[in-house]
Amino acid sequence: MFQNKIIPLTYLGPIHVFAYVVNSSKITIEQYANYQRKTYSNRCSITGANGPLSLAVPVVNVKNEKVSLKDTQISYDTDWQKQHWRSIVSAYNSSPFFEYYADDFAPFYEKEFKYLVDFNMGLFQVILEELELEIDIQLTDEYIRPDVLNDDIRRLIHPKAKPEEDKLYKQLEYRQVFSDKYPFIPNLSVIDLLFSKGPETYDILKDSILF
Repeated sequence: MFQNKIIPLTYLGPIHVFAYVVNSSKITIEQYANYQRKTYSNRCSITGANGPLSLAVPVVNVKNEKVSLKDTQISYDTDWQKQHWRSIVSAYNSSPFFEYYADDFAPFYEKEFKYLVDFNMGLFQVILEELELEIDIQLTDEYIRPDVLNDDIRRLIHPKAKPEEDKLYKQLEYRQVFSDKYPFIPNLSVIDLLFSKGPETYDILKDSILF
């Protein structure tokens, strides 16, 4: 069990990051880093009938200004909430545990959240509740520079990073919704695992970290 891990703010984060969450007694989430495009802060990957699908939460255009994640506002110029939820339902409606968990996620695609951090953290707490995980979760109160120390895994949790290069992480395969159509797709959003395996999700995440 890790004493503390510093992780990035994520939108329905990937399995890789939740493997560390499950294996930690404390999690610190960075909210003062500058918002950057094409990160997990506002996008996740699920699997659909046509393969992997990226869902991105649009943010208010701040042009060339640097804005912290804490102050990043969500844009509602498009009806992205309906699009995201429709995609999630389409992808997982036939999964074994979608109906069991769906009602806990649906409200986040009906209510408007002003700030990205509030939207993401709300979903994060729902996932912790589904996993029946009691853990000390803290948001940073100042910017923490990336560190090479073992407690900081932000550099590992990025769409361009390769989870297989993390020596402590082992991607465990499970039956996905479209397993008959596609080979196993690794490191999707944790909801792919949750809707597919239900209560077994905790054990799979627990065993995904090598001590």
